[in-house]
Amino acid sequence: MESAAASILKRAVEMDKNEQYTMALVLYQEGVQILLDTMKETKDPASKKHFGARASEYLDRAEKLKNLIDKKKAAGTYRELTRIENGSTGHGYGSVFGRFLDATVTHIYIEDPYIRAFHQCQNLVRFCELAVRKCHALSKICLVTSPDAEDKINQIARLEELKTSLSTYLIVFEIKFSDTLHDRHILLSNGWVIKIGRGLDYFRKPEGKFVLGFSDLELRPCLETTVDIFHRSQLNNAVT
Repeated sequence: MESAAASILKRAVEMDKNEQYTMALVLYQEGVQILLDTMKETKDPASKKHFGARASEYLDRAEKLKNLIDKKKAAGTYRELTRIENGSTGHGYGSVFGRFLDATVTHIYIEDPYIRAFHQCQNLVRFCELAVRKCHALSKICLVTSPDAEDKINQIARLEELKTSLSTYLIVFEIKFSDTLHDRHILLSNGWVIKIGRGLDYFRKPEGKFVLGFSDLELRPCLETTVDIFHRSQLNNAVT
């Protein structure tokens, strides 16, 4: 457990230095919890004191980071820019932006012109699954995408099936089509804006149906893209 905490906290410090503050905060909190659990299990007084001191040190940094994030959010200056390298793994939706999906999110607005093909609609389902698990107050998702000129009937059928499924969770799913849509972004009612260069479709095609990464996107190799995440305090009204 001590080794696991050290690994997580080392990554937290790296994210902190790279100004990936929201990710650093999550890692600090996770690492501190492991240290506290380790402290409870050890019987050696010196070890207890050591783990307690380390936990207090990182907890203090986490609190300062939280205050810094809140300050930058209020000023409208918070921003995280990340490049996903071609062929890299560990960039599933949960890792990339799952930390911004929480109980404060009531509405989600998605603009992505490429929710057309079967696998692209599957990506949208995966995103919705993540949102339903994490956003306990979620009541509405709005998708704006472009129509599939070659197979619009199946495109609509897939999205309507998703709409029916979301309704069982009391979530309204609105579907709108635009022939001129180009930008790709996700707006959350808590103010966070997530812009991914390739939209939700930034994963390589799996090499088979029985390979690692076919189901778990954290293990799926990615295409090169950039992720720009920032906060707008005035966004809530625009999304709702």
